[in-house]
Amino acid sequence: MIFDVSTTELPLFEGDLLAIPVFEGKLDESPLKDVDSALNGRLSRLAGLESFEGKSEQLLVYNPDGKLGAGRVALIGVGDRKGFTAPEARMIGVIAARAGKACKAKSIGLAMPKVTKGRQDAVVEAMANGVVLGGYSFDEFKGDTKPGVLEQVMVVSKELGGARKRVAKAALERGASVASAVNQARDLVNGPANQVTPEYMAGVAKEIAKEHGLKVKVRSRAECEKLGMGLYLAVAQGATNEPRFIHLQYEPPKGRAVRSVALIGKGVTFDSGGLSLKPPKSMEDMKCDMAGGAAVIAAMAAIARAKPPVCVHAVCAATENMPSGNAQRPGDIVKGMSGRTVEVLNTDAEGRLTLADAIHFIKKENVDEIIELSTLTGACMVALGKYTVGAMTEQDDLAKRFLAAADTAGEDMWRLPLVPRIAKELKSNVADCKNIGGPWGGAISAGLFLVPFAGETPYLHLDIAGPAFSDSPWGVHPKGGTGVGVQALVEYVTRSVPARFGKKR
Repeated sequence: MIFDVSTTELPLFEGDLLAIPVFEGKLDESPLKDVDSALNGRLSRLAGLESFEGKSEQLLVYNPDGKLGAGRVALIGVGDRKGFTAPEARMIGVIAARAGKACKAKSIGLAMPKVTKGRQDAVVEAMANGVVLGGYSFDEFKGDTKPGVLEQVMVVSKELGGARKRVAKAALERGASVASAVNQARDLVNGPANQVTPEYMAGVAKEIAKEHGLKVKVRSRAECEKLGMGLYLAVAQGATNEPRFIHLQYEPPKGRAVRSVALIGKGVTFDSGGLSLKPPKSMEDMKCDMAGGAAVIAAMAAIARAKPPVCVHAVCAATENMPSGNAQRPGDIVKGMSGRTVEVLNTDAEGRLTLADAIHFIKKENVDEIIELSTLTGACMVALGKYTVGAMTEQDDLAKRFLAAADTAGEDMWRLPLVPRIAKELKSNVADCKNIGGPWGGAISAGLFLVPFAGETPYLHLDIAGPAFSDSPWGVHPKGGTGVGVQALVEYVTRSVPARFGKKR
């Protein structure tokens, strides 16, 4: 898909669809005013007849019958101008892409909404991001579908000439790049578990590494045994498909990084619950239990394209959690790479075991901070609902910086407290700890289980169980895998990570 900028007059834009953002109650101003004048007021009259007022996500499609350069015009409601931010701009692109798909458009023009010049590049970036997200569909296994036909997207504005055009084109490229990474994560999550095995995820990581010049190391079961990853391998021991421990690394160009960040994602490619078997209904979407791993692997492609001055590691301890004669049992005691022993009371609390070894592994790389994403607990959905990520950390500064980046990226996250009293419920009579706590505060309990494995390294745990997989479309997300976390990770690593003063790597 080609993204570019055009300074042509809106009525003269030639393409299959011209999308015009309209703020609520502002039907009498540009860019709608310019096109409406060329149509002798037909658009504004139709808007009145159809009760189109510019409210958020309203859509009105009109056929100008050859009186414009564009074959169709789509009015897209943006809502109140005062609340207009990048997430709202992103929805312009999403709705335009969906409208374009409905009319089989090969080319779309996006009229630039009337915003202050200082925000133009952010709006352009968000709209491009939204077009790629809105055009997504997962139809690999459908025999009666045709591939998407959208080939070109133009941002149309007379104000984007000269130097501004170069800035706008760079913003378009970044927006599309990050959205492409989100869609790659969506593909991994939506893929069936008989296809997306640990070996398959390792193959995707290798492809990304080859394309973007990243370092990659995929460790086998035997190699993980030598490293002492007993917690991770205890989960893997019941599965026929072999586990793969995936480690990607980006090094900035021209030498020294100002900081080193580790991204860890839970990579359970199918979670049956093990011998603590889930009910059949609860297993139907458990192909999504590797959404955290998908996010960190896919994010590395966008990070590599952005070339930030930060060393970035991405780690995914990929495995299935299956019941078999060789599966771990409730009551087993296993030792991790850190030397810490865990009494396994519920084999369906398996993700934290895989993550514990991944956290200790990457901590030994002397990283400055660790950010981990996992579809870890249903309890987080009980606390925050299906649309919000639960964030947990002992470091206030890390929380403030990352949540600010997530907000800029349009990802809804909320900090939960790591209540010390709940940690006492993880004490075991026969091991250093057990893998489940009491009946209340399950999301916090899971976070507290992981904290000791990070040691002194600043560590942020993100429970993405709610928004990682959706039963129905919402916002920029389609039904199924959402790619949650990718936008926030890329925003944080490429724009929000501070330098370490007085220390160079």
